[in-house]
Amino acid sequence: MEALTTQTGPTGPQTVVVHPLVLLSAVDHYNRVAKDTKKRVVGVLLGSTHRGTVDVTNSFAVPFEEDSKNKDVWFLDHNYLENMFNMFRKVAAKERIVGFYSSGPKIRPNDLAIESLMRKFCPSPVFVVIDVRPNQDEIPTTAYRAVEEVEGDGKEIQRTFQHLPSSIGAMEAEEVGVEHLLRDINDPTTTTIANQLKDMQKYLQAVLDGSKVPNQQILYDMQTMFNLLPNLNVPALASALIVKSNDMHLVVYLASLCRSVIALHELVSNRIQHQEGGQEEEEKKEEPKEEKKDAVKAN
Repeated sequence: MEALTTQTGPTGPQTVVVHPLVLLSAVDHYNRVAKDTKKRVVGVLLGSTHRGTVDVTNSFAVPFEEDSKNKDVWFLDHNYLENMFNMFRKVAAKERIVGFYSSGPKIRPNDLAIESLMRKFCPSPVFVVIDVRPNQDEIPTTAYRAVEEVEGDGKEIQRTFQHLPSSIGAMEAEEVGVEHLLRDINDPTTTTIANQLKDMQKYLQAVLDGSKVPNQQILYDMQTMFNLLPNLNVPALASALIVKSNDMHLVVYLASLCRSVIALHELVSNRIQHQEGGQEEEEKKEEPKEEKKDAVKAN
């Protein structure tokens, strides 16, 4: 039996853009509450909607519990939700509630009930599943919106989720922040070069096993690349690298010393200025007292 879907016009959300801050907040929420468990976390999405595009710029976590055996048993603290939104609105007045997120990784039966609750705060809330698993290579967001499906005979109307296209977008300031964050990560598996080396290893292993036919051009390019690598077994080269590294660390160390000395100098100068200012105020207070004493003696 075919179903007819309503609310597919341009009035509702059409696309969803998720910002990096939302992803980081969702991952932090999951690591704090449900890491190494089968539970999931739920939070509220903040942002704006313009011409069918939902721009999700911020989010916050909400207390959430559910029974894995009974889909009708769940709890979401909407009083906490209202208080948090009022505080966020004082900081960013333009941000509005645009939906909610879940760590998923799939839709649960009671997500429609949560969507009904969110409709009290937003007329057309979007539901974004943020996959927090680190071993996923695809985009970690999947967006939905609730629509009404009418059965062919017109007897039954039920709500269901409709998929929406989603993407990751960032402003210039967010891009700079993400770049600095990635620089602080010491895990070599997160770099593109490490992934490419793994692909090369898999290809060579497949050629050795006979599952793939060797491509001479690929092998030639690999050999050329490895020939360009420096030979670190040469003592002169190793010594030169150590000297260069020591020189760079020396510059950083001297810069830190200079910054510390300047900070201490400013602290001492500030202390001296406050002391001088306090002495001047005391002298000004003592002058009227001395004048009064002189006046009394004169009388």
